[in-house]
Amino acid sequence: MIENSFYSQEFHGPYELYNLGDFTLEEGGMIPKCQLAYATFGELNEAKDNVIVVPTWFSGTNKAYEPYIGEGRALDPSKYFIVIINQIGNGLSSSPHNSLDPISMVNFPKVRISDDIRAQHQFLTEKYGIEEIALVVGGSMGAQQTYEWAVRYPDMVKRAAPIAGTAKNTTHDFIFTETLIDAITSDPGWKNGNYQSCTEVVEGLNRHAKIWAVMGLSTEFYKQEQWRLFGVNSVNEFVYDFLQPLFAAMDPNALLTMAWKWQRGDVSRMTNGNLDEALGRIKARTFVMPIDEDIFFPPRDCEYEQSLIPNSDLRIIKSICGHFALFGVEGSAYFDQIDKHLIELLSTPV
Repeated sequence: MIENSFYSQEFHGPYELYNLGDFTLEEGGMIPKCQLAYATFGELNEAKDNVIVVPTWFSGTNKAYEPYIGEGRALDPSKYFIVIINQIGNGLSSSPHNSLDPISMVNFPKVRISDDIRAQHQFLTEKYGIEEIALVVGGSMGAQQTYEWAVRYPDMVKRAAPIAGTAKNTTHDFIFTETLIDAITSDPGWKNGNYQSCTEVVEGLNRHAKIWAVMGLSTEFYKQEQWRLFGVNSVNEFVYDFLQPLFAAMDPNALLTMAWKWQRGDVSRMTNGNLDEALGRIKARTFVMPIDEDIFFPPRDCEYEQSLIPNSDLRIIKSICGHFALFGVEGSAYFDQIDKHLIELLSTPV
């Protein structure tokens, strides 16, 4: 096990850990004493029907969703029991660097989105006895998990809101994610994953960050100098003083674990490759919520999938920040849209 202070309570807490026991994976292999890190807000009511589940995105943790939560907001802890669950491999839940077994690092097994949702389902039913979820909502890889929840457990999930993500990853997105993987693994310090600290692959992590600087934002974002939203004074500060230090603090193997499953996110695995049939299983009232300037998951791709989901609507979020709108740096300009749609969704009888 490698110590990494970035994934500590200091930076990402408060969070708790739940031990699932030895957890078998779809690709084969097993995570001994698999742990899910989670954070809760609000109280579970007596009927256990006020649950909102929020899965995390790539490189993100429960901390990233805190700005989405507040009284009077859609995710209102005075009304709902909100459970943010960190995906396997994100650095807080069981991941290569914190594995309790010598498998860690290079030999950490392949994890799929389906494994995340089976693990989350086990956690919610074992720990809380939850049988009904009022809403599953998540952005990016959290959207992939939202779709998986709605297709895998259609009677349990009453409402779903995938934000900036797809049910089946596209070829374009698969290739993009491959560049993120290549940026890390081509670093001279990588040596097939055999390293003792993130500083040994800092060049690769810096290249990884630069790719995000290109694809995570819109061309208009740079044209209008909206990098100022991130509290910096120049493009160089945005790339070299914000993005690169952010990714350099992360564990490379955690990023690779998430990237592999991101590439292969596909709910049609449950229906022998038939996406129409898979999305047709969804019983949840669903709002598909792409971001208009998102290069990863453009509205056109999301609209096609939404057309296959019964009882669903397309609700486009407007943001010059593209995929990075998820960070919420635009404040009310972004969150007011999210809250408006989610409040409407939560008020819809199911």
